[in-house]
Amino acid sequence: MAEKEPTIADAPGGAVAALVAQFAGPDELVEAASQVRDAGYRYWDTHTPYPIHGMDRAMGIRPTVLPWMVLAGGVAGAAAALLMQWWMNAVDYPYIISGKPLFSLPAFIPVTFELIVLFSALTAFVGVLALNQLPQLWHPVFQSRRFARATSDGFFLSIEARDPKFEESRAAELLQSAGAVAIDVCRMPATGREVPTGVYWGVATLAILAILPPLGVAWYRSGAKKLPRIHPILDMDAQPKYRAQAFNPLFPGGMASRPAVPGTIAQGEMDENTALYLGKLGEQWVDEFPVPVSMEAVQRGRERFNIYCAPCHGLTGEGDGMVSQRATRRAEPNWVPPLSLHAEPVRVQPVGQLYNTVTNGIRTMPPYASQISVEDRWAIVLYVKALQRSQHATLDDVPEEMREKLR
Repeated sequence: MAEKEPTIADAPGGAVAALVAQFAGPDELVEAASQVRDAGYRYWDTHTPYPIHGMDRAMGIRPTVLPWMVLAGGVAGAAAALLMQWWMNAVDYPYIISGKPLFSLPAFIPVTFELIVLFSALTAFVGVLALNQLPQLWHPVFQSRRFARATSDGFFLSIEARDPKFEESRAAELLQSAGAVAIDVCRMPATGREVPTGVYWGVATLAILAILPPLGVAWYRSGAKKLPRIHPILDMDAQPKYRAQAFNPLFPGGMASRPAVPGTIAQGEMDENTALYLGKLGEQWVDEFPVPVSMEAVQRGRERFNIYCAPCHGLTGEGDGMVSQRATRRAEPNWVPPLSLHAEPVRVQPVGQLYNTVTNGIRTMPPYASQISVEDRWAIVLYVKALQRSQHATLDDVPEEMREKLR
């Protein structure tokens, strides 16, 4: 029995733009794709309602360059992040913190990772659109009424007329021999596809309107103004509050100014116990601890010392902490190595002077008043004195019941 000839429908219009052939199923379409590939056509494609296994091999599709594009985007993101952070931290606004390096790769990893992800994602998104020549608002195959079934139950193959080997009769014969059940001839529109003039005017109007806000901002910022700048986000600059001596109905007496809470001390007015808070009595450093001395306080001082002091001074107080060693190896120009806590100039300092050093800092050592409480600062000083005593102890410092063990 002879095979049934496929129906050929010719759409009205101008020159031929493409041939669209419909096939009975996915297996027939894969076989037809192999024949079109072997025929040497370049501008052709298959259209199916779902992915078909083996179609890429049948069409002879080569591996995409998209992974390499994404890799290049990620490398560009990493380079941009490192360059940006190097410029900000080491060139434009260098700020030394405890002798740490201005360019530190471990500290820059989070921002670098974020920009790698951002650049890679944007490259993948734009790359997919560019490699697939999208968006396409019109295509010749849209003239085929059958082609609407490509998203439901139709299997189609299209060959575009721009292909160097395209000849309408020979291409139709090839599709017929490949098993097409129907072939549609798609033509270019006879009236043309010019963009309406109103679209150009609309785009131009939107572009002008988009430029006006930044131009207005630039004009407003270009010179001095008598009034404060426009400030839509107040950032607590204008807080709802009561001024001194103002009326406030919330409190008895209607006064907005309230007396101090009993027992509180305002910042900068801790003069009642200067030995505790300042380490001084008058102008002299205190020689005795203004806090109780106990083993618990020594252990607390040891914990705080290991957290805040050991990175520079070392666990034994010799000035060989990790930060100090690194700064010395790198020959940081502004680094001042910490003195050994066992050096004579440090050992003879009164406890009040050591407390002041922890509180206010010295040379490249930052102040710790905002990080360590008053009690913990005295505990650290107590532990430092214990460290110094451990390296310069005499036989008289050893209890009598333990002296026999030392001989």
